[in-house]
Amino acid sequence: MGSLKDEEMETMDSKKMLVLSLGTGIGKHQGKYNAASASKWGLLGWVYNNGDSPIIDVYSDASADMVDIHVSTMFQTLHNGKNYLRIQDDNLIGDAASMDIATTENMETLVQIGNNLLKKPVSRVNLETGQYEPVHGEGTNEEALIRFAYLLSHEKKLRS
Repeated sequence: MGSLKDEEMETMDSKKMLVLSLGTGIGKHQGKYNAASASKWGLLGWVYNNGDSPIIDVYSDASADMVDIHVSTMFQTLHNGKNYLRIQDDNLIGDAASMDIATTENMETLVQIGNNLLKKPVSRVNLETGQYEPVHGEGTNEEALIRFAYLLSHEKKLRS
């Protein structure tokens, strides 16, 4: 169109970028909210509903999901999907799904969940369903992290 200020800007080479996104985990998708019941909530129902705060859940989940979808889509479109790694457990239950239970027992549970995540296959969000699905041929999260560490170490050596 000729009137854009940054029309001469060079495109970024996504092959030189590595993005590691570590999630804090989210509760198992249980369908606790649906449009039929939400349409009947008043203002207070959105703020407090059966011990939950739907408005906060919706905004925080949507924010994280949108960033993941946009970044994942960008890397996949540029054929560099392996350069974006999102590690997130979306099946937390009980105290592990709560952001404010800092008991020793819960911390130990979260450490175990993190260790288990390392052994799981690399997963990406399916843009159709919104669910994380294993990516065949990319190994485990641990293997992907080791690959990232190697690439970063190699780059540092080249720059030294």
